[in-house]
Amino acid sequence: MSSKSVFELILSGEIESEIIYEDDDIFAINDINPVAKVHILVIPKKKIETINDLKDADVNLAGKMIMVAKELAYETGIDLTGYRLLFNTNDDAMQTVFHIHLHLIGGEKLKNI
Repeated sequence: MSSKSVFELILSGEIESEIIYEDDDIFAINDINPVAKVHILVIPKKKIETINDLKDADVNLAGKMIMVAKELAYETGIDLTGYRLLFNTNDDAMQTVFHIHLHLIGGEKLKNI
């Protein structure tokens, strides 16, 4: 197995970060380089390097990530104004941490993509 991801280091306490949500499968933190007023990363505790590495057995985990993001959007007050959910996969999409994570982005008018 490859070395620990930054997210695994956060979970183990080796890197300090404020965990704003956590359950048995998932945790969430604020992005250290936010692109909007709200920029939260929803991360599975199970290390899956890219979306391409998802297996059929991971379908519930992936769905749960979206549901957690929806709840965090509500809790941060951006559920009605609008938000974006985004996975980056591999180099051309600028994936920098090879441990899947869902970006929840909002709190202001976002640029059209």
